[in-house]
Amino acid sequence: MNKIQIIVNGIIKENPVFALLLGMCPTLGTTTSAINGLGMGVATMVVLMCSNTVISLIKRLIPDMVRIPSFIVVIATFVTVLEMLMKAYAPALYASLGLFIPLIVVNCIVLGRAESFAAKNSVGDSFCDGIGIGLGFTLALTALGAVREILGSGKIFGFSLWSEDYGILAFVLAPGAFIALAYLIVIVNKLSKKA
Repeated sequence: MNKIQIIVNGIIKENPVFALLLGMCPTLGTTTSAINGLGMGVATMVVLMCSNTVISLIKRLIPDMVRIPSFIVVIATFVTVLEMLMKAYAPALYASLGLFIPLIVVNCIVLGRAESFAAKNSVGDSFCDGIGIGLGFTLALTALGAVREILGSGKIFGFSLWSEDYGILAFVLAPGAFIALAYLIVIVNKLSKKA
């Protein structure tokens, strides 16, 4: 598989949210707005790209008995660096995402890609897989956040489309996340079957 196919595969065929149904905790918890979805997606993508690359580089040095703990240490290192950078340069986004940033360490998407792809493939392919899966995750979170923000408050990326008086409160709350995600999964599945 060439590098473009690996990236496209992560966006469409193996989309973590719409196809694999992974990472539901940050998907449902952080998508109260499009900007939060975009921020969480980009943060996860950075960790995916960096951790996949390093794990692919050191895979032959890690004994099988400590493979998973080693992967977690690598991932945790990048999450810690990302957390410090976000606190310094994007404090408002960091404050709104809160606990979900440190939880990237145990996100099944990141650990799953380390185990299933980075530990078995070349450095370049692993980096591209991180880009593809990360872009797929980012697009899914941004779309879900946009739907919830538009229906819940009549805004998109903070810009008002109509008065907040006409928003549907349920979409700002947790039940709205489940409803919006369910409809988005149906739409993506219908479109992917037509293609």
